[in-house]
Amino acid sequence: MNGWIGVDLDATLARYEKWEGVEHIGEPIPRMVERIVEWLEQGVQVKIVTARVYCGESGEPAGDRFRDSQMARTVIEKWCLKHIGVILPVTCCKDFGMITLWDDRCVQVKPNTGEPIHGG
Repeated sequence: MNGWIGVDLDATLARYEKWEGVEHIGEPIPRMVERIVEWLEQGVQVKIVTARVYCGESGEPAGDRFRDSQMARTVIEKWCLKHIGVILPVTCCKDFGMITLWDDRCVQVKPNTGEPIHGG
């Protein structure tokens, strides 16, 4: 499979109740971790898509204005290594290589219509 699967961090991959700061990430959600491990075993690239990091237009962290971004990336990478066994790429950007996005806040729409697939 070409492309990559995006997975949101907070409330999708890790438990989330309220913002507790950039250094806090909740406990892993077992079924989502299992799903990611299965994808990785199948050779699918998986990336964490989160607003905790900021990507400038070039996809690189945006400097001093977003100084917490690099700290967040480091914390997320350590969390991944501990709970998934590998460091996943971390981004806030979608691109044309993304196959699908798993997220607790998405509403899927029918392409080119603006119509939600499951009500709305």
